[in-house]
Amino acid sequence: MKKLIRLLAAPLVAATVILTAMSAPAGADTTETDAELAAQWQAAWDTYKFYDTTPPAPDSGRSRAVREISITIDAPIGKVFPAYSNINNHLGRAPFLKRVVTYKDWTQDDIRTINFTAIEDIPYQGTIVTSKTQAQQRIHRDELYYETDTWSEPNVVTHQKITFTPVPLGRTTVTERLTFDADASLIDFVADNGAGAHQQTQVALKQAIESGRL
Repeated sequence: MKKLIRLLAAPLVAATVILTAMSAPAGADTTETDAELAAQWQAAWDTYKFYDTTPPAPDSGRSRAVREISITIDAPIGKVFPAYSNINNHLGRAPFLKRVVTYKDWTQDDIRTINFTAIEDIPYQGTIVTSKTQAQQRIHRDELYYETDTWSEPNVVTHQKITFTPVPLGRTTVTERLTFDADASLIDFVADNGAGAHQQTQVALKQAIESGRL
């Protein structure tokens, strides 16, 4: 069963499937209103401070793991960057991502910041586990990279930096540096599944951009 979950788990909730499958509501979406989801986002932001990139303390029972994955897309950076950095383009391409609820979207000092919740439906033992990932994305358009900080149950934090580099023949290399903080007993599982799911998303976005669908 663990092997099956390794194949199915979404980027930020691999461990959540195991820990909450029996208690999470089944269905294609959450029962909360967008306003209630916004309150949950704010509570997670205030409580877990998932924007804080400080490594876990040695005696905290939590650990950090870093993964780096890259892909080269046969399209110029001027096309790849806006398509890839748009989280709504990940719908139908990121494993199990069903909806993105955006609460705030603003630009200051040429940095566009977006606060949102990603809602994912994960198959597990014949049912659907609905997971919510609280996130903030910061898009540095002039410097051609973006960052995303996220939090999801069971207290899994990720810090992502995605950079875009032009390469010969009008292509673009996208590199994702993924930093995972989680309970020490879960960290390898969370990081391996998270990186694997991000790789699936990379491939799907590459296909969509190269085909002209994005």
